[in-house]
Amino acid sequence: MSTNNMDRFEFRCIRPEETQQAIEIEQICFPPNEACSPKSLTERIKATAETFLVAEFLNGVPTDEEAFRDEFFTDISLSNPEGKNIMLLGLDVRPEYRMQGLGRELVSRYCQREAQKGRKKLFLTCLDEKVKMYEKFGFTDLGQANSTWGGEAWHAMSIKIEK
Repeated sequence: MSTNNMDRFEFRCIRPEETQQAIEIEQICFPPNEACSPKSLTERIKATAETFLVAEFLNGVPTDEEAFRDEFFTDISLSNPEGKNIMLLGLDVRPEYRMQGLGRELVSRYCQREAQKGRKKLFLTCLDEKVKMYEKFGFTDLGQANSTWGGEAWHAMSIKIEK
């Protein structure tokens, strides 16, 4: 998808009044065992709205840690606003907008924005079938993650970001 087609989307931080919509999108984009709970997502939006990038949405938690752990999904107190890294917790693109380059554009803009804030790396976990997609976005597969979120086996991935 060319950049011009991205003009129909507004890329910005999430607004508090969009919490319910974000919860609904999360439920559409992930199976029940993988979706963030409404409570955890609400707390995350309240505490770290600046780490959400919406068109659909991409969200994370700032931290100095360099290993992904499941507690990032449920314990917002692990957030460190001055953290040098971001643990990406969800790339949510509605099914009708998939395969159009929106996910790639969200990741690209997110990397640029976080680099401007002085962040160094983004980390995420993904299922086997998403590894190639994230590699195309520039992420490196770090192998089996410690995560067992939703009873699944996950890959740990990272990307170094620079200004």
